[in-house]
Amino acid sequence: MIKKRKIIVGTIVAVGLLVIAAAWAAEKKDMGGWGPDSPYNRLYNASEMDSFKGTIVKIVEVTPMKGMSPGVGLWVRESKDEKILVHLCPTWFIDRKSTGLKKGDRVKIKGVWAVVDGKDIFMASKVKKGDYFQLKVRLTKDGTPFWTMTPEQLAKERKHQ
Repeated sequence: MIKKRKIIVGTIVAVGLLVIAAAWAAEKKDMGGWGPDSPYNRLYNASEMDSFKGTIVKIVEVTPMKGMSPGVGLWVRESKDEKILVHLCPTWFIDRKSTGLKKGDRVKIKGVWAVVDGKDIFMASKVKKGDYFQLKVRLTKDGTPFWTMTPEQLAKERKHQ
């Protein structure tokens, strides 16, 4: 009887894990246009890495390309005359309130420049605020978006932040 219960419990646990894995895989398949090989992410060329400093003017919701799900963006004032729109990540990965950033923060942003719908934007890989805070959303070395990683890969990257 005990052996039969262990088999039943083991089967239930295995099925539960498969359901969780299937749900995670299904979620990863439809990333709302934010997938690793999407037209949007193909704009990110890690060999053209750049950075700039500025002050956050506003945290906004962006839709980078038609048909994409919303994302988090920053308007950053680099100089008196120049504001830059920075794209961070999809809102389903990190919402505006969970970024750890706010209006008035002085930041250094690493990423790449891209043109979307005829407008220059900056696709961020990392936003650093002060000496102790940074928000990483892509691998700096190759631009892999954190939101496309497996939970294990993501945990490894966040451990090194």
